[in-house]
Amino acid sequence: MHPILIVEDDENLAELYKQVLLKAGFQVHTAQSGTEALEQMKQTQLDLIITDVMMPEMDGNEFVSFLRKFENDLPILMITAKGTLEDKKIGFRSGIDDYMVKPIDVQEMVLRVEALLRRSRVNRDRAVTIGQTVLNQDQLFVSSETEMVELPNKEFQLLYKLLSNIDKIFTRHQLMNDIWGFESDTDERTVDVHIKRLRSRFSRNRDFEIITVRGLGYKAVAANEK
Repeated sequence: MHPILIVEDDENLAELYKQVLLKAGFQVHTAQSGTEALEQMKQTQLDLIITDVMMPEMDGNEFVSFLRKFENDLPILMITAKGTLEDKKIGFRSGIDDYMVKPIDVQEMVLRVEALLRRSRVNRDRAVTIGQTVLNQDQLFVSSETEMVELPNKEFQLLYKLLSNIDKIFTRHQLMNDIWGFESDTDERTVDVHIKRLRSRFSRNRDFEIITVRGLGYKAVAANEK
């Protein structure tokens, strides 16, 4: 079940979208503004966002721009009454992936959501395999040749992020934004603590290693690249 966040201040429309998406098999969360959406994102792992433009506190374009500023690459579908070419330019330049003009066909919305997920990295198998090590994102399990470990959520998400992007360097700031959220009060040293725990847990694992890139951050390497 892909978790989706609907950001829409019209309660009737939000409920309509929600029911249609629930019927299509998605897990659905709702927020009435960009500000409320950011709060929800601190607690919820998402696969896609649907947002309106005209909302209180923080409009849809500001919300999307804020997400992209922090390198969040979730697919975003914008549904709005603002349908001119200029409006669409503003939306796409803020970082959206698709655009629908109200009133919409809700079945077309479902098709577009499915298409965005197909094109997105989040629509791959929710397991990552490195050698004999398998990370199952639905159950937070890490299994290897000799053991199966259930990790706390943050440790799992951190390891999943690194092993999904072998050899890619992530700064502490990037990892904080992706795992703990943009506005988290948690200190970046928390990343170091979680990395230390992961290294300890998987010290005997022969499939991968988490490397410190001095002055930058961390990356994971596969066994044959150590």
